[in-house]
Amino acid sequence: MINGIIPLYKPLGLTSFGCVSKIRGIVHQKKVGHSGTLDPNVDGVLPICLGNGTKVVDYLMATGKTYRGAITLGFATTTEDLDGEIVAEQHDFKPLTDAQIKTGLTHFIGSHIQTPPMYSAVKVNGRRLYDYARHGETVKRPQRTIRVTDFYQIGDSIVDWNAGTQTIFFEVDCGKGTYVRTLAVDFGRYFGLPAVMSQLTRIASGGFDIQQTVALETLEDAQQAGQLDQFIYPIDHALHAFAHVDLTAEQWMQVQHGSFLPASDLQTTEAEIVLRYNSSDKALYYYDESHQRYKPQKMFSLE
Repeated sequence: MINGIIPLYKPLGLTSFGCVSKIRGIVHQKKVGHSGTLDPNVDGVLPICLGNGTKVVDYLMATGKTYRGAITLGFATTTEDLDGEIVAEQHDFKPLTDAQIKTGLTHFIGSHIQTPPMYSAVKVNGRRLYDYARHGETVKRPQRTIRVTDFYQIGDSIVDWNAGTQTIFFEVDCGKGTYVRTLAVDFGRYFGLPAVMSQLTRIASGGFDIQQTVALETLEDAQQAGQLDQFIYPIDHALHAFAHVDLTAEQWMQVQHGSFLPASDLQTTEAEIVLRYNSSDKALYYYDESHQRYKPQKMFSLE
C-alpha cells in the first residue's frame, strides 16, 4: 500500500470526490481521501491522502487555507456563486471606493459566526443541505464559528456600467469550515448590496501552495513510467509542527502494544509528540501530566 500525501491541482468542473476516485484508479488502492472539499467551480490545491496518510487529514486541515477570488456586487443567487438562479438584483448603486472595500474586507477579519449556504455538503439530520435545497425544503442550518486571519483587495476592481455590477478581487486566509461564498455574500450585505462569489481558486492548503501541486494527467503519466514517488510527500509533512522523538527498539515494541511511556524515558514534556522508529512516523502521543506519562492519541503505523 502507498502511504503519503499528494498535493493535487483540482481542475474546474471536477468534484473533490471525483478527484479521489481518479487517484484511486491511478494508485490502484481504495484507501484514498482528501483534506477539504472544493466545489466543482473552484480550482486549486487539494491535498490527497494515501494509505496511512488518511490518518493525518485533520492535521492538514488545521493549517488553514488561502484563496484568491472575486466578489461581484449587483446581484445574488441561490447558491451564492454563478451556478445558481438570480434571487436579488440592484444595479443602480454607486461603486465602492478602494477605501470602502478595505473597510468592508477588514470587518470580517477575526472570529465570526457563519451560517453555511443551503447549497453545501453540511449534514442536518443525516441529509446534506443541498439535498434539502434541491427539493425546495427549508431546514434550520447549524451556525459555526469561523476564523479569518487576513482578507484584502488585490488589484483594481472592475465596474461594468452596462451590467450595473462591480467586481472586486481579493485574497483571504481562513480556517477550517469557512465558506468563502458566504463571505462574499456577507461582504455585499455589509454595504446593503446583493453579491456573489464570481471566481475562486485555493492557492494554499495543508502546508502546500499551488506551485507545488500536480495535475491528474501528470500523475497518470508518472504512474505508467514508474515515477509516482516523486509526487508523494511523507505523512510527516502534516506533523512537522509537533516535537519528534526517536524510539528505541524496546520502546517501539511497547508502542506496538499500546503501552504508556514515562516522560522520563522520552526526555520531554511537550503536550503532543510524534514517535518515530526507523525514520518513520509511527504514532502521536499526548502527555498526561497527572501520571507523567505519554499516552497514545493516534496510531499511524504498527509495521
